Amino acid sequence: MVSAVFHSPGELLADAPPAAPAHAAPAAPTAASAPAKAAPRPGFDGRELALRLLPPLLGLALLLGFWALATQKAGGPFPTPLATFEAAVKLFADPFYSRGPNDQGIGWNILFSLQRVALGFGLAAAVGIPLGFVIGRFQFAQRMVAPLISLLKPVSPLAWLPIGLLVFQSANPAAIWTIFICSIWPMVVNTAAGVQRVPEDYLNVARVLKLSEWRVFTQILFPAVLPHVLTGVRLSVGTAWLVIVAAEMLTGGVGIGFWVWDEWNNLNVKHIIVAIFVIGIVGLALEWALMAVARRFSFEE
Repeated sequence: MVSAVFHSPGELLADAPPAAPAHAAPAAPTAASAPAKAAPRPGFDGRELALRLLPPLLGLALLLGFWALATQKAGGPFPTPLATFEAAVKLFADPFYSRGPNDQGIGWNILFSLQRVALGFGLAAAVGIPLGFVIGRFQFAQRMVAPLISLLKPVSPLAWLPIGLLVFQSANPAAIWTIFICSIWPMVVNTAAGVQRVPEDYLNVARVLKLSEWRVFTQILFPAVLPHVLTGVRLSVGTAWLVIVAAEMLTGGVGIGFWVWDEWNNLNVKHIIVAIFVIGIVGLALEWALMAVARRFSFEE
């Protein structure tokens, strides 16, 4: 490179490669200049699909088989799968009928139960998640509140219902109160555990930079603890859906729990079995929805 500086222009032109003639054909594209071929799309994997679908279908078939064998005796108190399916078809043919305050379709009962769950669970999230951050962040708060959580968390939901009836003097707020007090604990515990597992190096950097407590929360704690928060939310919504059925059985009104109890009073076992499947399907849908949210906000590779 240095010697080229001291060459004369004539020597540089003499050393340059001869120019291609104007009428020469363009050179064929090389492998490097050729456009890259698109990667072939994976074909349909029937084996993978079968491995996903076959086990649950076999499990369902096994359940129906045992059910059919157990109810093959005609006239028994327990309905057959076919009779239960026919009752479900009639129920869902008109799920939103209304013939009075205590005679409404199963669709209305499900919606009223979901409304109570949303209110009780929303209040529990509004209180439990910030409380979990405080407990995990400050050791004094953790020592003060941890014994109370250990004492109150194992209490049965039905034990909280009379307290709600005594305080609110109404069935609907008492049911929402029961959902609130029973679904708050998983969010508190999981959020506090997530805060306590944040690496100490992150907090040391925050101290060096003299970040405010609000910036520590929004920029360090919340992104790191979010997976733990979502785990607590998923556990809490399952608890709330379990509690509402028991609470509505005792409080009455409109709701899937009251509907089950009313059908038992009418000795309609087929409708009770249909309600069991409905409760399970709705709970499964809530679980899947929250798992999808958790995957959306997961930062793991």
